[in-house]
Amino acid sequence: MSHYFAEVSYLLASILFVFGLKGLSHPDSARRGMHLAQFGMLMAIIGTLLHKDIVSYEWIIVGLIIGSAIGGSIAHFVPMTALPQQTALSHAFGAFAAALVGVSEYHTHGGTASHFTLGALGADVVLGSLTTTGSLIATMKLQGWLPGAPFTFQGQKVFNLALLAATVGCFGWWLAVPSAAVAFYFMAVLALTVGVMLVLPIGTADMPVVMSLLNSYAGLAATATGFAISNNVLIIAGTLNGFSGFILSVIMCRAMNRSIRNVLFGAFGQAAESAAATGAEPMREISLDDTAVQLAYARQVVFVPGYGMATAQAQHAVHELAGMLEARGVIVKYAIHPVAGRMPGHMNVLLAEANVPYSLLCELEAINPEFPSTDVAVVIGANDVVNPDARDNPGSAIAGMPILEVDHAKSVIVLKRGQGKGFSGLENPLFSKPNTGMLYGDAKDSLMRLAEAVRAA
Repeated sequence: MSHYFAEVSYLLASILFVFGLKGLSHPDSARRGMHLAQFGMLMAIIGTLLHKDIVSYEWIIVGLIIGSAIGGSIAHFVPMTALPQQTALSHAFGAFAAALVGVSEYHTHGGTASHFTLGALGADVVLGSLTTTGSLIATMKLQGWLPGAPFTFQGQKVFNLALLAATVGCFGWWLAVPSAAVAFYFMAVLALTVGVMLVLPIGTADMPVVMSLLNSYAGLAATATGFAISNNVLIIAGTLNGFSGFILSVIMCRAMNRSIRNVLFGAFGQAAESAAATGAEPMREISLDDTAVQLAYARQVVFVPGYGMATAQAQHAVHELAGMLEARGVIVKYAIHPVAGRMPGHMNVLLAEANVPYSLLCELEAINPEFPSTDVAVVIGANDVVNPDARDNPGSAIAGMPILEVDHAKSVIVLKRGQGKGFSGLENPLFSKPNTGMLYGDAKDSLMRLAEAVRAA
């Protein structure tokens, strides 16, 4: 009886995962979609706990307690601004779990399994291992423990290809001789190294795509695990995760007018220079009071959030300032670029946390025609997504990338800590345009002081 209940639980979980993913397609249904997926995961866990092959629950209970404590602590203590790091770390945990299952299955059954099962085990271990280390490197880059700039060296692509070929070679050797444990474990070590070398050359400017790809790899590892241990819910959930992550990666690459191959091997920002870097006009600094007057008496203001808003934790300050402007009759909107921030939907998540109405968030195609009639565009820590070189300079590293055309606004106010280039390493000629004023300082502090000045205006 418990076997049938477990299968019914898996079926229900799979259905809930599908409807949960569907719910995430629109903000109005996203919360309901998350609840459906959470309930689906609960049903999958219950079904697994009733599996006929379980002989003892002691270590399972210990694992549930430890895992629940870690997950609850992360959910409670990690701030929304650290969500990219948390997501990358979650990918690492999931992929590592999948890889451990593969190692355990091989250790238990050795080479007695069928070639199909062995192939699934090998794919599980390879994908799980490289996703684990790749996600950990992404986490350290996003957290600032490793430099955000691409790490490259001469002959790196050849080295990486040789490393990947060696991994595939060990995989083939092991499939041909399943009893060759040295080939299996050497394959796992090489896959761990591949993950490191895969993400090190990628700068944080490309992290949204990398996050989607790592999510896809983790899902495919789970799918391989499902085939290896004949678990239907793992196969379904992993396939949904893997292909949705890959599709999202393709969409985000299109938003940057780049290919996945270029993201993975292009080392974006390493040596790229803007044609406007030489001979550019000096940046014009603007005072807080002048900025407040422009905002207070504007007809329409468009806020353009970027990663700088996330690092300054300024989303609540933005909403407070926007509320004061709206009280004065100013039309306020938010321009959202698909790859702003360090993970898919990063800006949407932060602004939702600050209770910014979703109806005020405008996608690139919708907001660009409005910039010529916008009195003030306020850029908060964004760089590449507002860089006019993508449109005007064919020699730029981001040439052809769709941007938010804030330079067409009547006035542009850029909130930055200093005159640095940002994560990509590219110069931004927007900062030197005659209609642009630079308001230097911490974004959160600047916005809070602007709100006070607007109140007094």
